[in-house]
Amino acid sequence: MVESRSDALQPPPQRIRVLVAEDQELARAALRDLIDSDPALSAVGEARNGREAVEAANLLRPKVILMDIRMPIMDGIEATRRICAADASARVIMLTTFDLDEYVYAALRVGAAGFLLKNAPAREIVRAIHTVTEGNAMLAPEVTRRMIAEVAARHDRRSHRSSRFDVLTEREREVVAAIVQGMSNDEIAGALFLSLATVKTYLSRLFAKLMVRDRTQLVILAYESGFVDTLRSTPQADDPRR
Repeated sequence: MVESRSDALQPPPQRIRVLVAEDQELARAALRDLIDSDPALSAVGEARNGREAVEAANLLRPKVILMDIRMPIMDGIEATRRICAADASARVIMLTTFDLDEYVYAALRVGAAGFLLKNAPAREIVRAIHTVTEGNAMLAPEVTRRMIAEVAARHDRRSHRSSRFDVLTEREREVVAAIVQGMSNDEIAGALFLSLATVKTYLSRLFAKLMVRDRTQLVILAYESGFVDTLRSTPQADDPRR
């Protein structure tokens, strides 16, 4: 009698499809070689400018796009805005030689999932691709909060209101407060005495209600709308672990 193994019937895992958008030919080639050196990744295409990146993303449907910020014809920020608007599942990692808050803020605001300097070690770039594929942002939480707080403070908040947050339940507001503090899903679950599955359900519900694509955009909206200020003025909401 021949015993069948269920795992043997499973198809091999699909490789993560990655698009490289970079105007320098040598840099594109290096990034493509780096991607293909990881057995879990596959470089499916290249783009020399933002317009080509948008076209390639629409045609190839990559899961992750490595996007240079400064490119001819159309810059990486505008290309990212168009790609993220067309495909909610696309994950864009911005690459630049300049570590400037305004660039990071603009990129995250239009939907980028991460930000790396071009001189980052190869292993860090590969790790970033895997990180954003899993739904996480490729920025240290403390750096993200500092940068968003500083840049958002310089923007005119009069056009932003916390009305979207007004429809949230008290529990949802607690989850938002935890996200603003940079807590992971596991930390939120522990602090609010919820299961991990329930936390994920809350996140999906919050993204839909607030019309944001991920945690980073949620934090940006919380700062720009002034919602973070309401958390600061309410001591019991400052730390959901209290």
